Amino acid sequence: MSARVVTDLTPESAGWAYSGLRIVELDDGDTYAMDTADTELITVPLKGSCSVSTADGDRAELAGRADVFDGPTDVAYVPIGTRLTVTAVGKARIALASARATTKMPFRYVPVADVPVELRGAGNCSRQVHNFGVPGVLDADRIIACEVLTPGGNWSSYPPHKHDEDRDGESVLEEVYYFEVANGGPGYQRVYGTPERPIDVLTEVRSGEIVLVPHGWHGPSMAAPGYHLYYLNVMAGPGARAWLIRDDPEHAWVRDTWADQPIDPRLPFTSGGVA
Repeated sequence: MSARVVTDLTPESAGWAYSGLRIVELDDGDTYAMDTADTELITVPLKGSCSVSTADGDRAELAGRADVFDGPTDVAYVPIGTRLTVTAVGKARIALASARATTKMPFRYVPVADVPVELRGAGNCSRQVHNFGVPGVLDADRIIACEVLTPGGNWSSYPPHKHDEDRDGESVLEEVYYFEVANGGPGYQRVYGTPERPIDVLTEVRSGEIVLVPHGWHGPSMAAPGYHLYYLNVMAGPGARAWLIRDDPEHAWVRDTWADQPIDPRLPFTSGGVA
């Protein structure tokens, strides 16, 4: 069988200028080839393993994982102006997180041992963050990417926050949320923008679905009891590659309550499931 593109979000289809995401499903030995053109990519195995090669002679073997709840994965960064081939090793589902870019950076393999794993929040705001594609970990022109795992019944992307510049409210990061939910369950996502540019989104999400955040306040991401929630964040914008985060002042006080609460004992998610 041939590779199957099951999600194809481009800046044009999103109605913005930079961020994109493609999800490809492959059977053992299947290949998927593309020219990156004016986009840089991070190849992220969601399920299974693959090799990544380029016409420039770069190559990386991504061991991947059983699924997104099986702990972090190794990834590969592929620059603009590159012919890319992904080859599945066994059955695989691969995310190609992308951003429009102008500078050709070097190809890079990030092994799983070099992916920072952060346990963020506390109590029922506990979540696990894999920072494989953020400044300071991965050199890139514009793209910022990470993934978050939230145990069932917990909230993440909380307190609500935004990625706009403080000085004038200019939106500098377009953000993609791609979801997977354990056991076929539901999750929920809130996006509400700003008073000047409101957005009215409070939506149920299922595995394979996407929510877009073009600007302004967003969060929480809510994991229903009994259903662990995963999301892949892809961000890019016209400004400097900086992960600007500002809490909604109405809810920022919640962070002060975490000091007296333990991290959810179900974390971390590791190979084989939660700890």
